[in-house]
Amino acid sequence: MIYLDWSATTPVRPEVWDAMRPYMADHFGNPASAHAAGRKARRALEDARERVAAAIDARADEVVFTSGATEANNLALFGLAGQPPGHVLASPVEHPCVAEPLRQLAAHGFDVEYLTVDPNGLVSVDVFRERIRPDTRLAAVMLVNHETGATQPVAGLASPVLHCDAAQAVGKIPVSFRGLGVRSLSLSAHKFGGPKGIGALVVRHGAKLEPRSFGGHQQQGRRPGTEPVALAVGLATALEIATAGMNDVAEALRRERRRLIDQLNQTCPPVVVNSPGDGSPYVLNVSFPGCRAEVLLMKLDLAGVMCSTGSACSSGSLLPSPVLQAMGVADDVLRSAMRFSFGPGTTAAELDEAGRRIAECVRRLREGA
Repeated sequence: MIYLDWSATTPVRPEVWDAMRPYMADHFGNPASAHAAGRKARRALEDARERVAAAIDARADEVVFTSGATEANNLALFGLAGQPPGHVLASPVEHPCVAEPLRQLAAHGFDVEYLTVDPNGLVSVDVFRERIRPDTRLAAVMLVNHETGATQPVAGLASPVLHCDAAQAVGKIPVSFRGLGVRSLSLSAHKFGGPKGIGALVVRHGAKLEPRSFGGHQQQGRRPGTEPVALAVGLATALEIATAGMNDVAEALRRERRRLIDQLNQTCPPVVVNSPGDGSPYVLNVSFPGCRAEVLLMKLDLAGVMCSTGSACSSGSLLPSPVLQAMGVADDVLRSAMRFSFGPGTTAAELDEAGRRIAECVRRLREGA
């Protein structure tokens, strides 16, 4: 089996398991407890918070641990928007865990306005600045797109009301919370070799964030509840490992991604590449006109190639990709799009073999076999 769905999730690194294990079995104290076991857990938790902050150029007191990027995005959008009425500005290519909260904000009285994107899926910095209003409470523009790998010009937007979903960026490309100039940013550990069930919302110091749950004093009351120390340690460890080697990994993947595109163009044309050439090397979105994506997905699975037709959170939907729709692609391109995503464990030999299997499945499907 060849795993090409690293944007959905990644395997936990062995070093991460090793770092987490003591806080599951031996040092299992509640970090809110005052006794020695609790104090030891608290030290590990705050050390993890500081390590995460250092890796993304933030302050430790700006890091709120969550269960993942979905919770972090929900907490940011509902917690920073305030009460309606008010204006919200967003890109039309956001992940479902941002798009759905935006629909909820609209249903509760906010004026939610969507920007347009160019054929590469990018928002315009100039248009964004023109659309910001005095009553704009919140803006949402992701850093790296989950379906195409397009990298948005977030640093150029630099708005004090901007929330950035960076789940597909952190641990893969250099990310500076301070340098982006955003109010908040989300990340998720399982996207870069960490455990599932832990992520973070980074909120600029001094920003007012209304909690979505109540019942404790933890994390300044922003996200109460007993913090999962072992998972936080896993997040910090995975992030440090990922950021230390990200440049070499990205360079290798960019080279192999180009080879895969060339191979597909040669062996099963026509092929339409929906990912911009200067986007994330971790993601490749390709359409195979004449094939139905959901049928091709099943054939590839049977052939031992694991990939997707979009984000894992919307994989059960048979509706066309809203990301590609916003980009204005042709209908046959829209309905035949596949996402192949890569990680540090992806090898050149795997991609060569994957390209052979993909081409064979595409040819057979076009022939009606």
